[in-house]
Amino acid sequence: MPVQSAAVFGGTGFLGRRIVSHLHDAGFTVRVASRHPNRGLSIFPYASLRIESVYGDINDDGSVAAVCSGVWAAVNAVSLYLERGKDTFQSVHVGAAERVARLARRAGVERFVHVSGIGADAQSTSPYIRSRGQGEEAVLKAFPSATLLRPAVMFGPGDAFLMPLLAMLRHVPVFPTFGNGQTKLQPAYVEDVSEASVRVLQSPSSHRVYELAGPHIYTYRALLTELAARAGSRPLLMPIPFAIWHTIGFFSELLPSPPITRNQVELMEVDNIAAPDIPGFEALQIQPHAMEGILLEILGNR
Repeated sequence: MPVQSAAVFGGTGFLGRRIVSHLHDAGFTVRVASRHPNRGLSIFPYASLRIESVYGDINDDGSVAAVCSGVWAAVNAVSLYLERGKDTFQSVHVGAAERVARLARRAGVERFVHVSGIGADAQSTSPYIRSRGQGEEAVLKAFPSATLLRPAVMFGPGDAFLMPLLAMLRHVPVFPTFGNGQTKLQPAYVEDVSEASVRVLQSPSSHRVYELAGPHIYTYRALLTELAARAGSRPLLMPIPFAIWHTIGFFSELLPSPPITRNQVELMEVDNIAAPDIPGFEALQIQPHAMEGILLEILGNR
């Protein structure tokens, strides 16, 4: 099989950088697109081999077209968790996603993968969740053969969810929970999601959507209990109504680096688990890693 080339938008992010590495390991030449290409050079010290870090602004047609020129596949792994100025959920998850898909198709890209998220719903009252759903619709309209990947909440070194929880549970005697802590979660290992993106590109499939979730479902309260046990602590878990969390999120967003945002609160109000009738890791012949085993590895390296 000849060497294939792929462009990864958001290739320096938490998920994107892993996708780049997995593509590289699978034999792809990879073009890492970001607004800060020097960051890509520092992340991938072996860039001179088959990884090229280039400037790419998802808000600019010319920039996106240049990134897509001459590549066989493209992956959009750009996401936004906090709106700032011109970077809104609509501009990133809908407008930019449509732009990347449309210009990739125009450039002759044969395979396109768009990373969304479990629960994406164009009719949701949540601006974040709604933009995810609308983004999926926009991508499929612009690139009808695109594949949508919907990961559950992801974990791994440097994640923005489980690792901060683990750190906090080590040091606080009382820990607040979202509501009564009964929201269901099915965390997915970021390396598994990255490998899934490669498998989708390598193997033609009739499936247009994959929901990627881990092997175990937890309630939020059970997840905190498990994490606390791994951290060697037993904090008192105190339920906090979602209405209060929304207020906390609003004021938190005024900070330069908010510890909690309103969209994170909204995500915790709905179950984050894979639908049983949508293909997942098993359809890609991937055995997803359990959170407990990965946590043991992470804690063992500290």
